[in-house]
Amino acid sequence: MFLDVNQLQVRYAEAGAGPAAVDGVSLGLRAGQIGVLIGPSGCGKTTLLRAVAGLEAPCGGRVEVDGQLLDDPRHGVQVPAEARRIGMVFQDYALFPHLSVAANVGFGVHQLPPAQRAARVQQMLQLVGLADAAQRAPHQLSGGQQQRIALARALAPQPRLLLLDEPFSNLDVDLRERLAVEVRGILKSTGTTALFVTHDQLEAFALGDVIGVMNEGRLEQWNDAYALYHRPATRFVARFIGHGVFAAARIETAAPGSGGASVHTALGPLKDAAALIGNAGAASGECDVLLRADDIVHDDSSPVKACVERKAFRGAQFLYTLRLQGGEQVLALVPSHHDHRVGEWIGIRTEVDHVVTFARPEAPVPAGSTRD
Repeated sequence: MFLDVNQLQVRYAEAGAGPAAVDGVSLGLRAGQIGVLIGPSGCGKTTLLRAVAGLEAPCGGRVEVDGQLLDDPRHGVQVPAEARRIGMVFQDYALFPHLSVAANVGFGVHQLPPAQRAARVQQMLQLVGLADAAQRAPHQLSGGQQQRIALARALAPQPRLLLLDEPFSNLDVDLRERLAVEVRGILKSTGTTALFVTHDQLEAFALGDVIGVMNEGRLEQWNDAYALYHRPATRFVARFIGHGVFAAARIETAAPGSGGASVHTALGPLKDAAALIGNAGAASGECDVLLRADDIVHDDSSPVKACVERKAFRGAQFLYTLRLQGGEQVLALVPSHHDHRVGEWIGIRTEVDHVVTFARPEAPVPAGSTRD
């Protein structure tokens, strides 16, 4: 692995004996890969990024980049941030307002002879599509242009690893999505290995070859977007990625030679479920099954009816919150020309290609009682 993070642990001194900010995280990136860390606020993703950059000192684990050991507290290894050859792009761009665009980009390569420095700056500005803005001031550029200049400045010294901390969070949604695609193209064209932090799932999906979901300092899953959505490893990942609910279900194992097992829900049995049953937890008996909004199909001819409790307009689709006759709640994405009113009963059916089941959580034990 080009980037190899092994059982990394970061604990802030003021936290005392409290939980670690980064707790035993392991992940890897091959050369030229783009990784993305997502998760709720306070989950440790930025702290992990800062530890890789050398801006936070880990108390355990190891960090290696391109075969060089950068951090290993057990053996007293901690390479200073300025000696790591790691670039970083921040949320606020951190451009120097008193310098021109060209001078900003050239700041990190000031050691080069003037002609080489000028050539490198011109190359980077062409790469990000802003060669004609070289002599302008940062405040004369739009937010998206400033972010591209920050990227050009970070790439100019040819870092072996680039770290980006929520680089698009100050931009409007449309610009963020467009810039995410552009930045991915730039990084791929230069073969740059990069690790992003973001809170935006669509941004993560647009950018990342591999994506990590963090929660309370731990890395819950490190995989591609398809696997995170269709094969979540934990209940947290299943809840955090996309729209869905956990529905009570029962796995029934068929007699030997009769075709495996089936999953039964309040919406009826799930078709062709046998091959994927239990890939995330439950093996037989009572369980919870993950039902995504795109697993529920509006079908007026279906005998299963549900009441529209809430609706959210998404342009081409409505996201409906539906209540079944037994009280169970599900979500459904329905084409927006099917505009049903709140309180209306509609027919639905399941169309589940990836059945993901989890062992049902144990009910909490009431205070003062004991389990047999």
